[in-house]
Amino acid sequence: MKDFRIQAIGLMSGTSLDGLDVCCCTFHREAGKWSFHIDCAKGYGYPDDMKQMLGTGAQKMNALEFITFHSAYGKFLGERVNEFIQEFGIRPDIIASHGHTIFHEPQKKIMYQIGDGAAIAAETRIPTVSDFRRLDIMLGGQGAPLVPIGDRLLFSDYDFCLNIGGFSNISFEQEGQRIAFDISPVNYVINHYCRQIGLEFDRDGEIARRGQICRELLDELNAMEFYHQSGPKSLGREWVETLVYPMLERYGLSLEDMLRTFYEHAAWQVSRVITAHPLSGSNGRLLITGGGAFNKFLIERIGVLCPCEIVIPDRQIIEYKEALIFAFLGALYMADEPGCLASVTGAPIDNIGGMLFKI
Repeated sequence: MKDFRIQAIGLMSGTSLDGLDVCCCTFHREAGKWSFHIDCAKGYGYPDDMKQMLGTGAQKMNALEFITFHSAYGKFLGERVNEFIQEFGIRPDIIASHGHTIFHEPQKKIMYQIGDGAAIAAETRIPTVSDFRRLDIMLGGQGAPLVPIGDRLLFSDYDFCLNIGGFSNISFEQEGQRIAFDISPVNYVINHYCRQIGLEFDRDGEIARRGQICRELLDELNAMEFYHQSGPKSLGREWVETLVYPMLERYGLSLEDMLRTFYEHAAWQVSRVITAHPLSGSNGRLLITGGGAFNKFLIERIGVLCPCEIVIPDRQIIEYKEALIFAFLGALYMADEPGCLASVTGAPIDNIGGMLFKI
């Protein structure tokens, strides 16, 4: 395998709607081993109207409105990349864009990551890879999660890699295979209820910290069928809106008590997964990244319930790890290496997802 070097920009927009993460990294493959360096990174907020459309508006659009927004959002992404490139004085080899998830129902072979890669390439004049999930879903996989290939090749010092964003997901090695799956909704739910009182999120978990656990609701949440399924599995907003919101609201709890109960649920589900996969000889090291790593109360509860040593990395890795790994997926694409692992998604074979737009 030849040595390989590439500078790539990764774009990530998560279901928690906290903005667009842009991360430029240089990747090296030497003697078959990958390494990385974050060259620069920055987050960009969304205008209120775009946030609304990315949140719920796009699902209600007719076909013409939807494809128009798909192109417009791609142009928006390209414009942010141009600002980023100008500010930091870089000229990357490739852009890799996650887009923003609008539909994710892999059991129906339905998915859509909005944000036209062709529009990004046209705006920036830089080769752009997008639509990383579609091939895996057409093969019968979940199309998610995609981050585990980066966990395996870039963050192998940790026994478990946990990302807490709109949803929590985890990856780890088991008998020579990378295992990964979504655990539960987290910030997608928390931020939804915080926005109802004019807040974007529950800073440090202070609202939840003031509440009391409703045991009946906690038991009902933990008994949901998804948590007892084995094998590759993933979650989408449809599941939350159909099942979780009605359950949370059925009990008539105060916001503090509802969030306190939900935090306990989210932390307990992380603990349940890790406890079910014990390591021989040690409790292991758990790397936590994503916006949830800043939520002090949530991390406290995970620490109380989990047997692992919890590692919170530096702020840049916390905030930009997913964008970093999407940049890495672009690097893998250009190196002709699979970025989608069958052991993770449930597809019959590893595959190289994505569409490349070149000028």
